[in-house]
Amino acid sequence: MRTTLLLDMMADVAPDRLALNRKTEGLTYAALRRRANQGAAWLHEAGGETVVFVGLNGPALPIAVFAAGVLAKPFAPLNYRLPDVDLRKLLARTSPSVAIVDDHMIARLTPPPPGVTIIARSAFEAACGQPGQSEAVFDEDHDVAVLLFTSGTTGEPKAAVLRHRNLTSYVISTVEFLSSQEDEASLVSVPPYHIAGISGLLTGVYSGRRIVHLDMFTPEAWVDLAASEEITHAMVVPTMLGRILDVLERRGERLLKMKAISYGGGRMPLPVIERAMKLLPHVGFANAYGLTETSSTISILGPGDHTEAMASHDVKVRQRLGSVGRPLPTLEVKIRGPNGESLPPGQSGEIYVRGDQVSGEYTHKKVTDAEGWFATNDGGWMDEAGYLYVEGRLDDVIVRGGENISPGEIEDVLRTHPDVADVAVLGIHDDEWGERVAAVIVAKHSSPSREEFASFVKSKLRSTKTPEIWEFRDALPYNETGKLLRRQLKGEMSGSRRTAV
Repeated sequence: MRTTLLLDMMADVAPDRLALNRKTEGLTYAALRRRANQGAAWLHEAGGETVVFVGLNGPALPIAVFAAGVLAKPFAPLNYRLPDVDLRKLLARTSPSVAIVDDHMIARLTPPPPGVTIIARSAFEAACGQPGQSEAVFDEDHDVAVLLFTSGTTGEPKAAVLRHRNLTSYVISTVEFLSSQEDEASLVSVPPYHIAGISGLLTGVYSGRRIVHLDMFTPEAWVDLAASEEITHAMVVPTMLGRILDVLERRGERLLKMKAISYGGGRMPLPVIERAMKLLPHVGFANAYGLTETSSTISILGPGDHTEAMASHDVKVRQRLGSVGRPLPTLEVKIRGPNGESLPPGQSGEIYVRGDQVSGEYTHKKVTDAEGWFATNDGGWMDEAGYLYVEGRLDDVIVRGGENISPGEIEDVLRTHPDVADVAVLGIHDDEWGERVAAVIVAKHSSPSREEFASFVKSKLRSTKTPEIWEFRDALPYNETGKLLRRQLKGEMSGSRRTAV
């Protein structure tokens, strides 16, 4: 099954339903399909083997996604926030290709790398309004739908390969066809090169929900658009949610049309989600854990789980608010030890996943094992009820004197301190212990002493997990999708003077 079939089904069954953009200027599903076909015909004349997108969110993005699908060519959205030299390197790797580029970004990519044809976004949008039709010979089993480049924090970015069957398997296993009401609308504010942007588009189309794009996120713009467009569904990353709540509280806005907010892409601080549930009791919250290589969501902590955990006095049930829920029924998830052995509930190891939506593939190699299992490089464990707990990237685990220490466990404790606004815990090289535990604190109003913070952690965790190195900052570094740049922070601290308690 190919991704364009999702649009075809909607355009056939509900052609006049609004698919994209704001209520006053929206495109119907019939118009979206027509423009995708017209765009495909125009792109076909430009040549290339890949359709690249370098630009902000907006209607041109979904049109380009489906136009590439009509042409049976991979769609590759690039991170326009990269420095020019890095962006040009990624663009060169897509050659031979045709790149749809926002008009104000073209100068950054001129002259283009060999084999790359650059098309202005305005020219593409104009062409999509012209008559035309394109047909493509399609191989359902092997054609690539999307290429997504990883962040490249540990080296050159890898291009994750998502085939049509991976993406459509995810879509049909998570939403029902035409299950949305005509007045429902999704707000997409994650950038085009994030897997949530692609999966959100496809699931929105298949369910028949109007999709509204926010070109550049600010919490004020998000709240304004959610209110004016009567948004019912949205997906955010944890750092976005905290800033959105600040705006809502300041304005006294409660977004009464909002029905559901999903979050993911990073660790959600418990105080933030607890605050959100109290401020927006009419909203159903869902924590979605997934990876690019798995076509998005692996497991979900649904609204009912949130409500039950929030209200429970049972410690085991209450702690589920810090989990990522249960795996999708169409996926298998295992926790494995260092020798590949399956681990029982309660024991930490590496999270492995298997299923039709799992790609586990890069342009240079396939990384699933002989039985189809993909190693996520995330550490975690499952409880006896099947709830999955993610402890973080295995690369970020602190090894102190042979003991593996999860940064997330210490961060969760420190976030309960009333003077902590944000925190990052990481390992700093030490000749004696291998690594020492370090904490970087963003204080709220006052800055307690290092001794006070250390005593606070010791009162809740054993002494070996108490940070020995403390640093105070005005803010922590995050990337544009809300992920903590832990390695950047670690490099800065390793190269600076540190003070131990």
